[in-house]
Amino acid sequence: MNKKQLESQESINTLKEYLKKDMTIHSIIRSVSNSGMSRNISFKITDKDNMLDLSYHIAKALQYPFNDKKHAVKISGCGMDMAFHVIHNLSRVLFNDGYKLKSNIL
Repeated sequence: MNKKQLESQESINTLKEYLKKDMTIHSIIRSVSNSGMSRNISFKITDKDNMLDLSYHIAKALQYPFNDKKHAVKISGCGMDMAFHVIHNLSRVLFNDGYKLKSNIL
């Protein structure tokens, strides 16, 4: 297992501790490129009275680029809800079903 795969598996294990089926993950679009072809999105969940930022682990689990300056997942593409796209892919990785997690844009 190479370094990237090891980081991915560690983040998947961490996310499995925090995320359960039917949970809602809130997304915040931090920036959109001038061309509209990429965006930086942060992902958070509420845990009791706290907001937990899962952006880093989501980026590593899905092997997407992570923007350290904006503390956000960098997503390329347009023409659809890219936050939903990330959550759908994450749900597939964690639960083998793309519809087990919910997405909400703040």
